Parts: sequence; C-alpha cells; structure tokens
Amino acid sequence: MPRVTFIPLRGPATEVSVPSGTTVLEAAKANGVDLPGTCGASLVCGTCHVFIDATGRATLKPPSEDEEDTLDLAFGVTAESRLGCQVVLTDKQEGIRIRLAPSMHESSPQVRSGDSPSGSAPA
Repeated sequence: MPRVTFIPLRGPATEVSVPSGTTVLEAAKANGVDLPGTCGASLVCGTCHVFIDATGRATLKPPSEDEEDTLDLAFGVTAESRLGCQVVLTDKQEGIRIRLAPSMHESSPQVRSGDSPSGSAPA
C-alpha cells in the first residue's frame, strides 16, 4: 500500500496509504481530499489536474495521447501536470507527493516553499 501525500492550495498536507491499483483521483475522494474529477475519469474535463514532481513522474507510465489532449484544456498546466484519474498508484509510487492544481475559478494561490513536490511554485 503506497503512502501518498496530497498538498492542497492552502492548509495542511494529507498523507494517506492506499491500495495498489488505486488512481490518484480515487485516493483523493476516498480520503476527503478536494479533487473534483467532474467527468468520472472519461478524459473530457481536466478537473482532476494535479502536479507531480520529476521524481514521482519517473515512477509513472507516461501520459497517453488522450490525457495530453485533455491537459491541453486544463488551467495552469506545467511539465509536472497529470490527470489524477489517469495516474494509477502502485508500490513504485511509495512516498509520492501530489500537489493539487488551482482551478480557473480560484485566485492565484500563495504557494509556500516546500508545498510543491519540487519545493517551488510552478513557472
């Protein structure tokens, strides 16, 4: 059961253990983390957009073309961007840190040093 840390825009991080094979979106919903996932993982909305640092991304399968197409429509996309509905967590992701992305309806967050998986705000 990999340990996952969710880092919200504001407030304390949430560390949880989830069964292997759980998606980031499923893990968030099961543990009260505010990650919308409006389209039910059908790759049409991008509301489960998250940031995963290079160390965490190196343990994941690359995004599919469909995921990349949906990310093209998301707000604030960076090289760290993934869709939570498409990222499947396994023991390889033990300790992964997932930073929640702002939606287009939120004002620019004040990111504290150390809140980002990479230790800094996205460019």
